[in-house]
Amino acid sequence: MAVRNRASGSAKARKEALDALLADIRACRICEAKLDHEPRPILRLSVSARLLIAGQAPGLRVHNSMIPYNDPSGDRLRAWLGINRDAFYDEKLVAIVPMGFCFPGYDAAGADTPPRPECAATWHDRVFRTAPRFKLVLTIGTYAQRYHLGNRAKASVTETVRAWRDYGPYYIPLPHPSWRNNGWLRRNPWFESELLPHLRSQVAGALASRS
Repeated sequence: MAVRNRASGSAKARKEALDALLADIRACRICEAKLDHEPRPILRLSVSARLLIAGQAPGLRVHNSMIPYNDPSGDRLRAWLGINRDAFYDEKLVAIVPMGFCFPGYDAAGADTPPRPECAATWHDRVFRTAPRFKLVLTIGTYAQRYHLGNRAKASVTETVRAWRDYGPYYIPLPHPSWRNNGWLRRNPWFESELLPHLRSQVAGALASRS
């Protein structure tokens, strides 16, 4: 389960500690021999961020652009959240910390492979000890839900997302916004009718918070 952020000390010391950690992560080459491409760790985090988006891992388009959610999945996610690109990419407000920092590659069927486990094992507890006290954490997909929700996560993403009321007000579980989940969205109309209005309200409140 995620280490609940508990940054302390002066603002300057917290920023210096976080900047040093982010520099180490962006220089990470632990998985280099296991990837078919150059490692490019991608995450966004600042000491003032209020909303955390915890997803799976970058796709190829994000790997190439180095901008997280810079793809149709990101367009859908921003629509779900009810915010525009400017707000989404404002590091002062929004942190993006996936379970895998680098694009993990494709499997034989052409789907993204799971995030490399080395990321969570090496970095994630350190990240969330150093991170600010977020107002809201969005856990997207199985890997983020297992890490952040621990044994409170259900057996499947559908069950976890369906039980979203059990995790508030701090966590909101979400499915991946990929086009591959279009069928899931059709089969689960409660997601758009019940969860999305709550999600947008909570996101707006987190981003507007001054404390």
